Amino acid sequence: MKLGLLIGYKGAPGGPNMDLVLEAERLGYDTVWTSEAWGSDAVTPAAWVLARTTKIKVGTGIMQMSARTPSCTAMTAMSLQAMSGNRFLLGIGPSGPQVIEGWHGEVFGKPLKRTREYVEIIRQIFAREKPLEFQGEFYQIPNTGPGTTGLGKALKTIMHPEPHINIYMGSFAPAGLRTAGQVADGVQPIFMIPEKARLVRDHVEEGRVKAGRSTDLADFDIAPFVRVQMGDDLQACRDVIKADLALYIGGMGARDKNFYNDYTKRLGYEDAAVKIQDAFLAGRRAEAVAAVPDELVDATSLVGSADRIQGRVREWRAVAADHSIGSMLMSIKDIDTLRVVAQA
Repeated sequence: MKLGLLIGYKGAPGGPNMDLVLEAERLGYDTVWTSEAWGSDAVTPAAWVLARTTKIKVGTGIMQMSARTPSCTAMTAMSLQAMSGNRFLLGIGPSGPQVIEGWHGEVFGKPLKRTREYVEIIRQIFAREKPLEFQGEFYQIPNTGPGTTGLGKALKTIMHPEPHINIYMGSFAPAGLRTAGQVADGVQPIFMIPEKARLVRDHVEEGRVKAGRSTDLADFDIAPFVRVQMGDDLQACRDVIKADLALYIGGMGARDKNFYNDYTKRLGYEDAAVKIQDAFLAGRRAEAVAAVPDELVDATSLVGSADRIQGRVREWRAVAADHSIGSMLMSIKDIDTLRVVAQA
C-alpha cells in the first residue's frame, strides 16, 4: 500500500506548503494530490509542486470535467507529463450538479456517459495513432453541427507523449465505481472503511469484467481519501473530522440528491446520515456535527495519538494485501504527523 498526501484546494497564500511536500518526498510518499471546488483550480498547484520536486508523483484529485473540454485536459496532461519526467497523474470527475450548473454554468446530466466519452477521447489523443475523430452524445470532433463553419479538421497532437497516462476517477457511487473499473486506472473514494472494502471493490470488478479486464486489481489503484488528526485528546481529534464529514454528508447536495449522504447509508450509518442532513439543512450546524458517530470517524479516518494512528495504518495495510486498497491519500497538515504515518 502506497502513501499519498492531499494538499487541498483553498489556494493558500504563497502556494502549497512545500516544506510538507518535500518532507513527504524525502520520506518516500508516492504521490501528492491537488483538488478544486469553486476556488483554486487543481492544475496550477500541481504544476507548482512538480516544478519544485524531483521524485514524487503529482496528481489532480480531481479536475472537474465540465470545466474543460477533453482535448484541453489532454493538452494539460501531456504538458505536465513532459515537463515533469512523466510524474503527472490525471484525476478527473463529474463533480456534482450544484457546482457544474451553479458555478460552471454547464449541464450536469448523464455524468457517467460523459465520463466514458471524455476518457476515450483523452486515450485517443495520447495514443496518437491517427487524427482525432469522435462522434458521441456529448462531444463531436470535428464539430460539424449547427453554427459551425464546416472548416474543422481532424488533428493529431504535435506532441509525442508517453502513450499511456494513468487516469483516476473521483467516485464512490456504485455506477461510478463500475465506470472507473471499465475505463480508468484508479478510483478515489471520498472516504472509505477498509473492513468494508468490498463495497468499493465489487463494483470496480463488475466494471472491469464488462470491459474484459482482470479482476485482481494489480493494475488498478483504489485510493481513498483518509482524514488525519493527531493529538492526545482523542475526542477533540474526532470532533475536527466530524465537522468536515458533516459538511459532506449533510450539505454537499440537495436533500434528495446528495451522493455523500447516500454513500454513508451504504456504509451502514443510515440513521446518522438522516440526522446529519436534517440538522445541516435546517441550519443547525453544531447539531449536524454532533450527529456524526465516533465510530464512523474511527473507521474512515486516522485520529488520536501517534500509537493509535500507527495501529490503524497497520490495519489498513492488512486489508490492502489483496489489492483492495492500493494507496492511502491523506489530509495531513504537519510534518510530525507525516512522519508518524510513514513510520507505520
